[in-house]
Amino acid sequence: MITEQKSTNQLGLFHGLATQLDQKHPLYLLANKINWKLFEDRFRPLYSEKTGAPAKPIRLMVSLLILKYLRNLSDENLVEQWSENNYYQYFGGEQFFRPSVPCVATELVAFRYRIGESGMELILQESIRVNKPPKDDGVGKTISVDTTVQEKNITYPTDDKLYKKIITNCIKIATEEGVKLRQTYGKEIKKLSVQQRFKKRKKGVLIARKANKRIKTIAGRLVRDISSKLLPNALLSYSKDIALYQKVLSQKRSDSNKIYSLHEPDVKCYAKGKEHKKFEFGSKVSIAVCQNTGIILGALNFTETMHDSKTIPKVLEQYERINGKQANEVFVDRGYRGISSYKESKIYIPKPNINITEQLRKSHSKRAAIEPVIGHLKQQYRLCRNYLKGIPGDNINVILAAAAMNFKRAVNLWKKEANLSWQFICNFIALVFRILYVQNSNLTF
Repeated sequence: MITEQKSTNQLGLFHGLATQLDQKHPLYLLANKINWKLFEDRFRPLYSEKTGAPAKPIRLMVSLLILKYLRNLSDENLVEQWSENNYYQYFGGEQFFRPSVPCVATELVAFRYRIGESGMELILQESIRVNKPPKDDGVGKTISVDTTVQEKNITYPTDDKLYKKIITNCIKIATEEGVKLRQTYGKEIKKLSVQQRFKKRKKGVLIARKANKRIKTIAGRLVRDISSKLLPNALLSYSKDIALYQKVLSQKRSDSNKIYSLHEPDVKCYAKGKEHKKFEFGSKVSIAVCQNTGIILGALNFTETMHDSKTIPKVLEQYERINGKQANEVFVDRGYRGISSYKESKIYIPKPNINITEQLRKSHSKRAAIEPVIGHLKQQYRLCRNYLKGIPGDNINVILAAAAMNFKRAVNLWKKEANLSWQFICNFIALVFRILYVQNSNLTF
């Protein structure tokens, strides 16, 4: 149920956070720049007006999502630090300090799924507006687009790991449903695991290979045993899990759409092609950046292993949806070969050309600036390893990471302007003292 909005005009007996905090602090400035009413008006229809427990304020929940990615924190750490940080609380709309936590960490999960991908795009749209100077129509006419992979929070997949997890899950299901298995193979699996560890010894490869085959056989037996002994209602509830186990046991090396993780079955494998990391396991992400300003104007997740040129239509559709206009020029790398235009947008791919203009050459050079943007997104804004579950988690993670980087860019610009203004004042005062000193040489300081 939606709650009534707090009154921000009522004064308390003591001074509030607005008068106690440093008004030049980045979070203080950002809190007053964001249009919070936009989120409240857009997300209010997602709540019931009469039934249900009172919900947390919408501004509080949106501010927590922004802070999570702005400061690179987990849900648990964010909730804990919120109760200790005055600036976090002011950013979330509090007028006075609260020593208690704002919500349970799992409420952030529910709120993310409540507003969905469209709500995340609204946050990204607001981050773009905060960065845009007033009456600037030139932002976003020329953009750079590139793709990367956001890795999922899974272990490096091997057949042996998947088979052992299947065995563990089958034993767990049997324990919960009270099914007596023909055999659990506990001691044998320990012995086989030891044999797999020493595959680099003499004749160890053959022994380890035989152990791998035996573990797969045990996993298949337990899956068949569980399927035959579960009651019809229980079998129906575990049907998806059993089908997933059967697919893992039947898949081969050359198959497509393989399963690499039991708890994240939608993870795909992407060949990185580098010596230190040959493969990445996650989902493909496309980032669109304005060439003139560096603002991230679009961020989209893809769950399929498609060619880069196939991602352009959806990327430009999202760009038009968020920015309300179409891009005139799109600069990409040679991985996008196969597409030259989409609607009114012209796509430029670098290629040998003697008659290339100087302006076009500079635009191709500017495209390389998107590479460090992707690097910062991965290292500082939680795009390197995605901890959110499922395909919705992939979509949410990339958009919030892009929005957080835009907000950080705006904060850095305000810091720079403040430093320049202070430097100007200091230089002006120094100039006045020099003039006075020249006029009166007897004046000493």
